[in-house]
Amino acid sequence: QVQLVASGGGLVQAGGSLRVSCAASGLTISSNAMGWYRQAPGRDREFVAAITPSSGSTSYTDSVKGRFAISRDNAKNTVYLQMNSLKPEDTAVYYCNAVWGYSGRYYPTYDYWGQGAQVTVSS
Repeated sequence: QVQLVASGGGLVQAGGSLRVSCAASGLTISSNAMGWYRQAPGRDREFVAAITPSSGSTSYTDSVKGRFAISRDNAKNTVYLQMNSLKPEDTAVYYCNAVWGYSGRYYPTYDYWGQGAQVTVSS
């Protein structure tokens, strides 16, 4: 029932910007903390950013802080990740998920990650 479809990936030069989107169905993003994760080739999936349902507070992993911004549009039931000043090390498949926060860390709610959105940053 729950589907989270990431889109908007692509190829961009270092220093450029890109926005990926996550369209949700089967859940209401305004009632859930939502997060973005990414997985680079040969690397484990890592947490990138999260936004809380009520206050809209955001959290970011240190490597993207100041460059990325997570946001949501409740009317569209969509969460976004605006990525600026992109670096080659940002190259990864980006996934979205509902998340739970515990002791300053976030954990994904659903086991199914889907295909994600491929983001490739050239040097």
